[in-house]
Amino acid sequence: MVSQLATTLSINGDRLLRSLSDLAQIGGLPDGGVCRLAFSPADCQARALVQRWFAAAGLQTRIDAAGNLIGRYPGRNEAAPCFATGSHIDTVPAGGRYDGAYGLLAGLEVARVLQEQQIYLTRPYEVIVFADEESSMIGSKGMAGRTVNDSAYYQRPDGTDIQTCLRRVGGDWDRLYQARRAPGEIAAFVELHVEQGPILESMHCQIGVVEGIVGQRRYAIAVEGSANHAGTTPMYLRRDALVAAAEVVLAVNQIGNTPGQQVATVGQLQVTPNAANVIPGQVEMSLDIRDLSGRHIDSLVEQLRHQLEEIAVKTDTRIRLHQRLHTEPALAAPHIQQAIAQVCEAQQLRYTHLPSRASHDAQELANITAMGMIFVPSAGGLSHAEQEYTSPEDCVRGANVLLQTLLQLDRHWPH
Repeated sequence: MVSQLATTLSINGDRLLRSLSDLAQIGGLPDGGVCRLAFSPADCQARALVQRWFAAAGLQTRIDAAGNLIGRYPGRNEAAPCFATGSHIDTVPAGGRYDGAYGLLAGLEVARVLQEQQIYLTRPYEVIVFADEESSMIGSKGMAGRTVNDSAYYQRPDGTDIQTCLRRVGGDWDRLYQARRAPGEIAAFVELHVEQGPILESMHCQIGVVEGIVGQRRYAIAVEGSANHAGTTPMYLRRDALVAAAEVVLAVNQIGNTPGQQVATVGQLQVTPNAANVIPGQVEMSLDIRDLSGRHIDSLVEQLRHQLEEIAVKTDTRIRLHQRLHTEPALAAPHIQQAIAQVCEAQQLRYTHLPSRASHDAQELANITAMGMIFVPSAGGLSHAEQEYTSPEDCVRGANVLLQTLLQLDRHWPH
């Protein structure tokens, strides 16, 4: 039973940090980072270790068709929709030990504490290792029923097909539809994660209550001018694609700096013919724009379209905008945000509300259940880098907030 003891429960900080260290040895890099690409031998080895930890913590384990490793701790009402948490343990080629793995291991630590104290929530509790978050997100998309029905879409950069990849981790492409969780099967999903940005550190806050995961639009922008001799073509007769592209970059930066929480970035630029003595005739560039409001993103893109038309006329160039990616925002449930904030206040922790501008498995789970996220600071805002670091104190603090948030939700959730 959940008793008064539950309100004073805390996780075993030393054990959590030891688990983080042990997992980081699998795929460990010389400078302290981790390379554990999804479906690689290192990923499979790490999943096997986590599965052993799940079993030792009293979790019933299974692997669904999308390759998700799921550990389930029983509740007093086994028929009730479960509470769930989790994250991923795959990494980018030269990542850190905290991205994904920290939240997953904190969820495991919650289960360990519940088992040790013989505490059972009203409903079952699941800890989930999502497959391939860093690339295709096939695990969380499969659970949400939002995968693409085309195996070629999921082919790995090295040419390995998705059928082979899923078999390596116990999944099954031909039964992928069976990974989908029905609406109402999961009561709430709460993901703990390092911020991967500088806001909490800059505000001297210990916890971030995530308002939602931003929507994203990604475009390819093509600027067409006319290549010509850099010495013999007068300035007033030039159709310089790079000059036009420079104005586009400034226009994007201007839109990113208008009032609001949006960010806008030009991150790629390819100049043709890219020679010192030739006026650039063509430029290919990227646009990435994100915000918690899909309508606001669309409004900003429309503003940019008008500016591109003006730049094209001014520079005598042709500018085209082609969409490459469209994802809608995933908003965190207000009652989960409130529960996290109440826990922070009870523990006298400094917290703030903020959006997540990076993608997470939680954004897919938001399509089938109430979702919430808890952030802890990232030193220097670094992530997806070997230098990624979150202090032991912040790691333990965040895991305790996750534990108490789940207990708070269990006490007040409609039964």
